[in-house]
Amino acid sequence: MTRALDSQRGHFYKARPLWAAVAVLLGTAAGAEQASGAQLPDGAQKVGENRYRAPRDLEETLKYYRTVYPSQAYPRKPIVNQPGVKAVHIVNPSGKNFEGLNIYEANEEVRIYIVPVPPPPAAKPVNKKAPEPKPGKKTR
Repeated sequence: MTRALDSQRGHFYKARPLWAAVAVLLGTAAGAEQASGAQLPDGAQKVGENRYRAPRDLEETLKYYRTVYPSQAYPRKPIVNQPGVKAVHIVNPSGKNFEGLNIYEANEEVRIYIVPVPPPPAAKPVNKKAPEPKPGKKTR
């Protein structure tokens, strides 16, 4: 008599929870909205140019960004920490698409500002003029 534990059908059971969890995490990250190359939490609403309203409180929003942009690779800098206003800047070290993110809480709502990459300095036109002759010298 064969026991149920000795059959080959049971060996897939161990892998399913791990692969299911990984698939859920990857599906969540892949489906997130992006703006200017920066990832936004699900449910973020645009309120202005490069400005978004986060659907959750500050702690939940920062927790989301800890998973998306780990602090080892994306340094954080506190901007403001006053009564009623808290703000954190996340630096984008590559500088591609966006310079960083400002996440702040004011008036009981959380906002995300995508700091754009500054445009390159405009090239100054070069005026090449022939040198003027100095007074007192004769030119031929």
